[in-house]
Amino acid sequence: MVIDFSPLFGAQSPLDRIFEAFWSPAMSISQRPYAYPPVNISEDLERIYVRCELPGMDISEIDLTLTDSSLVIKGERKPAQGKYYRQERPTGAFQRVINIQAGIDREAVTAKMKDGLLEIVIPKSEASKPKKIAIDIA
Repeated sequence: MVIDFSPLFGAQSPLDRIFEAFWSPAMSISQRPYAYPPVNISEDLERIYVRCELPGMDISEIDLTLTDSSLVIKGERKPAQGKYYRQERPTGAFQRVINIQAGIDREAVTAKMKDGLLEIVIPKSEASKPKKIAIDIA
């Protein structure tokens, strides 16, 4: 029988959270407990797909850099002017690095943005695609 004591020792009390929120400076995007912007990464036999949610951003505010082993998405969301009563949308500079563990065709990569969704399509190189091998009868 295993007894898990972590809820007793690892949980913060409501009072601890209040003091932490009061004494801690405002977190920048890079210090938040979740990654921003959120991305979905998928693949099929031919391509790798990276979909990144960037609502309200213009493509001139986004920088994409591709190497043989990674895709870097950088940008900065500027805060709107005015007084906020509640702000849940993060502002400030961000950077996501996505490691690519397949050979890619760098010259055929495309990126498009529609309705706040950035979609990057990275074709795989011929060498990285699966190859069916015929078995000969000996």
